[in-house]
Amino acid sequence: MNNVYKLHTRLIKTGLQNDPPSLRPLLLSFAASAPVSLSYARSVFAHIPSPDTFAYNTIIRAHAHSSPSHAVSFFSAMRRDGISPDHFTFPFVLKACASLCTGRETHVLIIKLGLDSDIYTQNALTSFYGSFGSVAEALDVFNKMPEKDLVSWSSMISCLAKNNFGYEALSLFQEMQLAANFKPDEVTMLSVTSAVSSLGALELGKWIDAFISRTELKRTVSVGTALIDMYSRCGSVDDSIKVFNGMPVKNVLTWTVLINGLAVHGRSKEALKVFSEMKKTGLKPDHVTFNGVLVACSHGGLVDDGWEVFDSIKMDYGMEPTVEHYGCMVDLLGRAGLLYEALEFVDRMPTRPNAVIWRTLLGACVKHNELKLAEKVKERICELDPNHDGDYVLLSNAYGGVGRWVEKADVRNLMREKKIGKNPGYSFLNVEEMIYEFVSGDNSHPKSKEIKKFLISIIDDLRVEGYTPYTSNVLHDIEEEEKEQNLTYHSEKLAVAFALLSFKDRRAIRVIKNLRICYDCHCFMKHVSHKLDREIVVRDRNRFHHFSRGSCSCQDYW
Repeated sequence: MNNVYKLHTRLIKTGLQNDPPSLRPLLLSFAASAPVSLSYARSVFAHIPSPDTFAYNTIIRAHAHSSPSHAVSFFSAMRRDGISPDHFTFPFVLKACASLCTGRETHVLIIKLGLDSDIYTQNALTSFYGSFGSVAEALDVFNKMPEKDLVSWSSMISCLAKNNFGYEALSLFQEMQLAANFKPDEVTMLSVTSAVSSLGALELGKWIDAFISRTELKRTVSVGTALIDMYSRCGSVDDSIKVFNGMPVKNVLTWTVLINGLAVHGRSKEALKVFSEMKKTGLKPDHVTFNGVLVACSHGGLVDDGWEVFDSIKMDYGMEPTVEHYGCMVDLLGRAGLLYEALEFVDRMPTRPNAVIWRTLLGACVKHNELKLAEKVKERICELDPNHDGDYVLLSNAYGGVGRWVEKADVRNLMREKKIGKNPGYSFLNVEEMIYEFVSGDNSHPKSKEIKKFLISIIDDLRVEGYTPYTSNVLHDIEEEEKEQNLTYHSEKLAVAFALLSFKDRRAIRVIKNLRICYDCHCFMKHVSHKLDREIVVRDRNRFHHFSRGSCSCQDYW
């Protein structure tokens, strides 16, 4: 800022503080030094008698990222003053509007002004629509572009990746190389890596890693960190470690991503070791880092370590624990069966606990069959978020677990009265650039009958090995045989049966599930991994489960 002050002082001394051409370097300095310069920039701009298009563009640009509401206000003032926007105006206006989730009418104005054929504006529109999840509109802009540059392709790939069109993003990436012969840069590869991460497709992830090496793209800290996250989310934390160890420079996010990866893969003590190594480098952990470390403690049942880490947030680093940190501690105590200690901890929170905190405690109560406390916790949740389907399902399962079928039916009836639907369980496999999706009990798969028949034969074989379906949480007080039928066709079982039926090689079976894996499916996977000597990796809503030779990486603590 000192250089900015000096420049402004020089203009005042020479009497040029109101001369538009002379003000341009000063305005550009504000944009370059944002956000620290923004309040001073607004003060200087307010004293410009007749700001021109360049002046407005520059002040909008300065605020677009750090203070988007001011950027939009300046654009409105520009229109009121009758100053015509040009093709430099809208990329920054659209960026600000995207941050504020507003401004769809801006596209109409761009067309009226005849600026819709400008490549910079078109690229900005692609990103703008992508930020809203309006993929069709983004594609429409992209497809109508007569010429595309690397930013055009990268923006569209990013739009697809961010909106869960992973394979479409990768297809467009391949098209970019074939049709346009553009060499991808760091921004492009970060989007491509994100697409692979969302798909959980390890083979594609390894191809992307090899592609980066083959094209000699510089492995910046951002690219390396993205690869670490990608491998972790694709189920191979060992590959994450290899990438991490090969990086000469790492920032806080790099360390944090590896800690998170180790945590969700159940390698809690390794995560704590990495955290300790990070502190030795002199890097200061941030709130996200602490969140990852506490998750590691929670998944590993490391209660004493968790308390030590939580207390250090304030005592050693002078930071206030966030609500996420409190939630991690409730999860840690709840998983360990310290339910009343968890309740006391929640009651001592300096801020009012949200529904997620109470929901975490409810899940722990159900897991440990503490029904009275579960009922009390459910009442607290109802005060904050009365219509969340998961809360009713948890309480219903708790009643079913102890055979209180009348109360269980009451909960289900209440859900129907309130028109609260249960989120259906689904699982999918990524194999050779194909997605195979399975829904619990669904018959829509083309090979549904064959898959179910094969699954039943597997279960019959596993019974000989000691597998017994766990029926406590099936919906109603029905005969055991019917309960087992309800459990048989859970989506992850169907996915595994399909994989065993369709792919005869020894590849690991990798399943992604939208909900938490149930106890019975967890038991089933262990038996399958032992009986058929196959590695099975299940990525559920909370973590990864690596099944091999009859055991799971979570050590049955999940």
